[in-house]
Amino acid sequence: MSMNVQNGDAYVFLNKNLTNLKILHAEFGGLVIYNLKLERGTIQLPEMDKEDMSGSLTVAWSELVLMVQGLSLSQCTRQTRWSPRKK
Repeated sequence: MSMNVQNGDAYVFLNKNLTNLKILHAEFGGLVIYNLKLERGTIQLPEMDKEDMSGSLTVAWSELVLMVQGLSLSQCTRQTRWSPRKK
């Protein structure tokens, strides 16, 4: 893995049943672990490449928030926003 939690990356850990999610994230005072345990249902994962089952997947922070909120990633659409032209 070429990620570094000190550079703002977060590590997400899931159990086999997809009912428990832990996030390791660096804050100003140190490392923080967030824990989400579902009483009902499972966590919806984004589509993964079936050939590359390395167990690691890169997702945007907004996609991670959708996963934690319980929203389906495949049914959500992103609205286009203005962004300045790159020179």
